Amino acid sequence: MQEFLIPAKPDLQAARETWLKTLAHERRLSPETVEAYERDTRQFLHFLTGHCGGPPGISDIADLRPADLRGFLAARRNTGAGARTLGRGLAGIRSLLRFLEKRGMVNAAGAAALRAPRQPKSMPKPLTANDAKQVVAVEGQLAEEPWIAARNAAVLTLLYGSGLRISEALGLTGADLATEAGTVLRVTGKGGKTRLVPVLPVARRAVAEYRRLCPFHIGPEGLLFRGARGGPLNPAIVQREMAKLRSALNLPDTATPHALRHSFATHLLGRGGDLRTIQELLGHASLSTTQIYTGVDTARLLDIYEKAHPRA
Repeated sequence: MQEFLIPAKPDLQAARETWLKTLAHERRLSPETVEAYERDTRQFLHFLTGHCGGPPGISDIADLRPADLRGFLAARRNTGAGARTLGRGLAGIRSLLRFLEKRGMVNAAGAAALRAPRQPKSMPKPLTANDAKQVVAVEGQLAEEPWIAARNAAVLTLLYGSGLRISEALGLTGADLATEAGTVLRVTGKGGKTRLVPVLPVARRAVAEYRRLCPFHIGPEGLLFRGARGGPLNPAIVQREMAKLRSALNLPDTATPHALRHSFATHLLGRGGDLRTIQELLGHASLSTTQIYTGVDTARLLDIYEKAHPRA
């Protein structure tokens, strides 16, 4: 990790460094998350230096009040930080204080009592129907190996045609969709929850073509989708292939593999699909999670109205 000037007394500096190493090596958080927490807590120490009139030590943060933390969040908001950034910053500070509290150094009650900034609801960004069709078409895939192009098309078709998460598609085994006759797929999603999803003929044909061209044996218990060397297909590979298609088709950055699942739900709803049925197809535990797609469809209709209506 890059070295920075940390405005804190030696005892707090040492404790913070131990906390960061614990996050990386014991809790095994991603390097990006550890880096973000390092940056957020460093900014907090800079704030406390001015707030306390000098570099803070453990004694200075032993009994932090919610008002102290609100002051930090307000200062960050004044520099343009959004709700997500503020929420992540507060999470990092809480993590550090809990770490110190377990070692009997501070009281983290003040941080625990403070509510995180309300996060804005982000609307899903579906592709248009025409763009989705281009993305899943086997002839549009950019891989040079025919079997890899067929594999990519099959995976993307399942994301759009059946509303699968990428992890669900890559978790399918050789026994799933073993023949073109299967019209329903049993999928295990988040929390081990199982659901049944329909498989369109175009998706069955895409999987069958991939099986025909795949150079590796696909047994009933083995994974269906394989990497270039025959091992499990990594989600990052699918994301990278989607990024290539996005560039080739001049699609927005929001056109990701997961956006195909959003497109599945949005296009079904736009064609009269029942919200409760779409909830079951997506595997959402709560209908409120699915209801966000009604906002997407309303936004689409308003956009069409504003562009097309002569009095708009």
